[in-house]
Amino acid sequence: MISIKSEREIKLMREAGMLNYLTHEEIRKHIRAGVKTKDLDKVARDFISSHNATLSCLNYEGYPASICVSINDEVVHGIPSSRRLANGDIVSIDFTVRLNGYESDSARTYIVGEVPKEVKALVENTKNALYEGIKQVRPGARIGDISNAIETFANMHGLSVVEELVGHGIGTEMHEDPDVPNFGAKGKGPVLKEGMVIAIEPMLNLGKKDVCMLDDDWTIVTEDGSPSAHFEHTVAVTKNGYKILTGEIENGEKEI
Repeated sequence: MISIKSEREIKLMREAGMLNYLTHEEIRKHIRAGVKTKDLDKVARDFISSHNATLSCLNYEGYPASICVSINDEVVHGIPSSRRLANGDIVSIDFTVRLNGYESDSARTYIVGEVPKEVKALVENTKNALYEGIKQVRPGARIGDISNAIETFANMHGLSVVEELVGHGIGTEMHEDPDVPNFGAKGKGPVLKEGMVIAIEPMLNLGKKDVCMLDDDWTIVTEDGSPSAHFEHTVAVTKNGYKILTGEIENGEKEI
């Protein structure tokens, strides 16, 4: 069932989203060659603890860390470890912050040092695909409008769309209805209504779309070993358009 949030609830989700944004900004300071991915997990955990909030990934269906750290061909759900980032890596950081009973979900892909131009374009265009999807959010639009905008943009830039993993509704739970695929047809799927809150999260590959799971039962990688990028925002449907709940104030408070 799709839930409609009140103005009070969206305000609380915006507070959780702002803390999510600030946590990414704190992690970003530590993204460099040589850092262990488990150290990034600790940075996030310490920062969130100091703000009396929690990171919902920890122990979610058995997940053993506070954030997901996915490197290069790892699409999502990479488990932090003693692995060190290296020059030329791209690393996707994904986590959910819970504050005052409400969730906020966001992901970014960071570049470590210098990468080939096609990898840099992958990262930039995955981020741009996210915003192409967000532009479709308004009352009366359909989930398929978001999905189609992301897929169309990805295809225009020679990128493939991971189909097994999708965005989702969000609120008092990390994952709520409806699913928000990154591919599909315009005019299809649930109708967007004021008060709905969804997490939009394109996962795009430089190679083929096919993915598989590693033996840790969490990490999803591209089958062909190609790099993958991931960006995500939590977005509320407003009377006149949308509000990004996990962005900085300048962008996050803007409606269309």
